[in-house]
Amino acid sequence: MQHTLEERVLAFAGIVQACKLVQQVARTGRADPSAYQASINSLLITDAERSEDIYGGLAGVALGLRELIARFSGAQQHDMEITQYLLSLLHLERKLVKQPQYMQRISEGIDQARIQSTHFEPLHRNVIANLAGLYKDTVSQIPPKIMVSGEHGHLQSSENADKVRALLLAAIRSAILWRQCGGTRWQILFQRKKMIAAANQLLNRIHAA
Repeated sequence: MQHTLEERVLAFAGIVQACKLVQQVARTGRADPSAYQASINSLLITDAERSEDIYGGLAGVALGLRELIARFSGAQQHDMEITQYLLSLLHLERKLVKQPQYMQRISEGIDQARIQSTHFEPLHRNVIANLAGLYKDTVSQIPPKIMVSGEHGHLQSSENADKVRALLLAAIRSAILWRQCGGTRWQILFQRKKMIAAANQLLNRIHAA
């Protein structure tokens, strides 16, 4: 199946968005509400017909598209934290897909979380804790572990720690989607202008809707 640049950019924006939200929670204890909801929901949607449906529509990944443009255009070169999260997650995703026992565990855990979310709601603390535990039991077991920086008080909160792990799992989900759409590290290095243009087009569609 031939995938488009737009699909790859959408999935990559999903990774960037989850990383940005990790940073927000770690630094401030809060996350952009609509972006957070879209990123968490992306874990529970596994039968979408289009890539954008995974995020509840294009608007669900608007934060990620804006962050992608800012980073690739050089506007945020000083902030290497998100870039480090991004590169680490892409590296872990490659290792994860070679571990079928972890992939199976994640699939089963996502199914459980989806059922759980029908009894509560997707952002309920119990669902987030379930997703966080899934990350801890699988991705976190693969070295090197991602070290999240932030305010000690916020990271000490078990609720915030769960949000961070659930968002890291969402980032892995988008990384897998990006690879499935034909994404490679070479594109990050050599197709930045094309990716910025595609991201701008997607944002224009959001604003026109």
